[in-house]
Order: sequence, then C-alpha cells, then structure tokens
Amino acid sequence: MIKKLLHIVPILLLFFTVTIPSMQIGQKASADSGDLKVTGTILHLREGPGLSYPIITTLEEGDSLTSIGRQDDWIQVKTGNYEGWVASWLTAPTNSVQTVDKTVIAQVDRLNIRTEPDISSAVLGQLSTGNQATLLQESGEWAKISWNGLTGWVSTSYVTINETTKKNTENKTETIENKTETTKNKTVTSPEDTTFTVLVDTLNVRKKADLSASKVGTVSKGQVFKVLKHEHNWVQIQYNENKTGWVYSFYGTFSDISKNTSTSSSKKDLGSVTIIYNGTNLRTDATTSAEVVERVDAGETYPIIGTKDDFYEIQLGKETAFVANWVVSTDVKNAAVKDEKKTTPKKGTLNGITIVVDAGHGGNDHGTTGQRGTDEKDITLKTASLLASKLSAAGADVIMTRESDEYVALRKRVSVAHQYDADAFISLHYDATDDSSVSGFTSYYLNGNQKGLAEAIHNGLASKINLRDRGTQPGNFLVLRENRQQAVLVELGFLSNAGEERVITTEKFREQASLGIYQGILDYFNKDI
Repeated sequence: MIKKLLHIVPILLLFFTVTIPSMQIGQKASADSGDLKVTGTILHLREGPGLSYPIITTLEEGDSLTSIGRQDDWIQVKTGNYEGWVASWLTAPTNSVQTVDKTVIAQVDRLNIRTEPDISSAVLGQLSTGNQATLLQESGEWAKISWNGLTGWVSTSYVTINETTKKNTENKTETIENKTETTKNKTVTSPEDTTFTVLVDTLNVRKKADLSASKVGTVSKGQVFKVLKHEHNWVQIQYNENKTGWVYSFYGTFSDISKNTSTSSSKKDLGSVTIIYNGTNLRTDATTSAEVVERVDAGETYPIIGTKDDFYEIQLGKETAFVANWVVSTDVKNAAVKDEKKTTPKKGTLNGITIVVDAGHGGNDHGTTGQRGTDEKDITLKTASLLASKLSAAGADVIMTRESDEYVALRKRVSVAHQYDADAFISLHYDATDDSSVSGFTSYYLNGNQKGLAEAIHNGLASKINLRDRGTQPGNFLVLRENRQQAVLVELGFLSNAGEERVITTEKFREQASLGIYQGILDYFNKDI
C-alpha cells in the first residue's frame, strides 16, 4: 500500500505543477483590461492577418483586447482564452475610445457612407454638402462616422474634419448613441430629426425593409419625407398622413430638419449657408480683395440676408459680412421660384430650361497648348459662346461661367450651377496626351444621373463632326463629382495631335461642334414630349 502511494504522490505533484500555472494564466488573460477596445459592432477574430483566414470567434463592440503583434493593417491580439488577428480599423486604443469629439463636414454631394473603409464595400447611405457627422475613428484615408442613425466609413478626401469647434471631454465613458439626447453644449440628432429626399425618378415604398415585401406605393425624384427609423440599408418614412413605408436608402439623401428650421434670418426667410472648409474668410464686401472680418471653420451656419455678385451676404452677430458662394453649401428658399420655372418646353424648344455653359480654363490657366501654339482657354471660350447663342435662341436660360479671358476656380464654376439650380451643366474642353497619335472626341459623366445627358450630347456631336468617336466614359472630374445638377464634360479633340489641331481650331469645326452639342441637349430635354 505504502509502495503504491509513493507512486501516486509524484504523479499528483506533476499534475498540479502543470495545471495550476495554466489556471493562473487563464485567469490573468480574462482579467486583463487590454490596450485595445473593439469599436465595430462585431469583429471577427481570425487565425491569420487577412479576411481569407478562418474565423476563430466573434467579438462585440467594447470587448477588451491585448495587442501582441502587428502586420500591415492587422493586429495580433489576445482576448480571454483566445489568440488571433483582428482588423485594426475596427479597434482603437483603450484610452482613446469615444474620447474623440470632432465633427466631419461633407464637402460634396452624395458622399457614400460605407460599411467598411473600402470603395468596394456596401453603401449604407449618403451625405450631402454641408452635412455634419460625429467622427468616431480615423484610419488612413477613411473616417468612421456616426450620422442620423448610421455608423459607417467615408473617404477623408471629400470631408473637412473640424478640430476646433468641439472640445474633448476627459473620462468620457458614455457610448455614443444615435438617438436624441441633449448634453451641456451639444444636441445629438436622431433619425426623427431628419428628412429623406428621393434622388431617382421612381422609388418603390415597401411594407417591410425587404425587397420581397409588398409595395405600399411609389415616390418620385425630389419628394421629401420625414424619417422614422433606419434598419441596415433601409429607411422608414412617413409616406402620407396615415401610412408609413420602407425605401432603400441608397436612392436618396438625408437632411437635418433642425438645422434647416432654426437658422432662418429675422429679416428675410432666404435660407442659410453652411461653411464647408476650415479657415473660410468672411469679408466686408463681395470681393476676394475686401478686408477679412473673421475666419470661420467648417460646420458654422449663418442666415442669408442677400446676395451680391458671387457672394452671399450673411448675418454675423449684429453685423453683416460676405462669403463666397463656392465655399458654402446652401439651404436657399427658392423652391417656389423653381416650380414656376419648371414648365415643359414645347417640341423643338428649350423654354424653361436653365443651362450653365462652362468654357474650360481661362486667365493664367491656359489649359493645354497645342503643337501649333493653340491655347485651349481661347478656343473653349469661342466654342462656348457659339453654343450659348444657339441654346438661347431655342429659349433656354443660359449662364456662362466666364465670358472673357479670366480665371474662374473650379468650385466656383460648380457653385454657379447650384446657385441657379441649373437643369444641365456643360463643360467644354480640348484634350491632350503625351502620345501625339491619339485623336478623337470624348464625353464624360460620373454617375448614372449624368449618363443619359452625356450620351445624348455625344450622339449629337457624332452626327455633326468627323473625328474619331471615343465614346462616353466615366470621368472623375471635380466639376462632375461635386455637381448636384446633371453635368457633362466634353473633350472636343486632341490639341496634342498636330493634324487634329488644324481641324479643331477652325471656325467651321466650332460651328459644327456647338451645333452637335446643341442638338444633343435639345434631343435630351425633348425626348418625353
């Protein structure tokens, strides 16, 4: 018996030697608060640093992590009894989680809010110029935001991150919620404080947030509805007085009711402007050479009390000031005027249609220079003038971004289209490339809303000029990207091709090219008559 016990005792000692440290290590891992926190709603812990590796377990927002390594955008971590890899953009240091108190202001319209910091990821919704969101996290060229019930990512190339108007709060432990709550100096907007504006011709309203759900009805482009609730990529709207329904959020844009209703001028209800760039100058007069009264940051909103040239006169405390219309977004009360103007043109006319004609380059911006010395800025203006006269003769209200050899900033050109609520914006250019053998004309658009007009103009051109047809193509140009109106950029041949330069610099070519563009515009706006 004693001999048997002598054999058992060493075995038991060996067992406790192995298991007790293991238990202590496990307890230590569980108790460790970690140096990282999960910021995504869910986060997959993977076997390796990449999306192709198997998932070990799923973590939730707020879970604690301890980092032990890193490879590119992936962090190797321990959490509880698990060890694996997580995406860095869905985590943040423990001491910085939810202490960021910054505002993201959109500089462009229809800025996609995506599920992940990747242009191939799904779109949750869109920001309009001047919309403000709460910054949750920055990761490279992406910013994670919270806006009107949505949490997602936007490209930092198209936003201003305001670091001066809000102060960080020490020891802030509250989770940022997407519901209405008033703090000492801040009101967080809920979905109920927003409206949804339809951006497509026809959009189905469904009983549930599902494409297979029965239809309640349809809504049309430009209609505005109160937002009741968000659910993934769907938004519930107040369809009419007695009925609600769900629409796909991709096909509209959101606006803040409280912002639009609380900033009207006491003198005249002309709407308001929202600054979209940090360090914007407010001046004593409507010129860039006037004295600067104050420099303000993105997100500030002011009542409009008048306009002068390319500037808005705004109420600044007890005084007034001027701000350039190309550095602001506007909530201008011009819907009634627009409705009056929107009459259906008679067949063969453009009555009631507003068109902005943009002669590319100008002033110290010569554009490209041809092999024979032709400056692009000169022939774009000549072509634009011919086009404007044809459109005016057909009854269109034509606005030119420049009528002489002057420099006009790209954002100012776009602002002209917004200011006049134009039906079309046509930008005229002549092309160039390092390869002198390349030739032909091209019509560019950016999104589906612009494609129809681009194709109509291109077909009109093809019927009037004898250059190589390079087709209609997507083009990421600022005057297309930041334009709320239908916009097309046309390249009328290559000045870098000596043979083509001889042709496209003639009066005959400009006449035929302007006639072709005119015909395309006419066909487009007359197609449903």
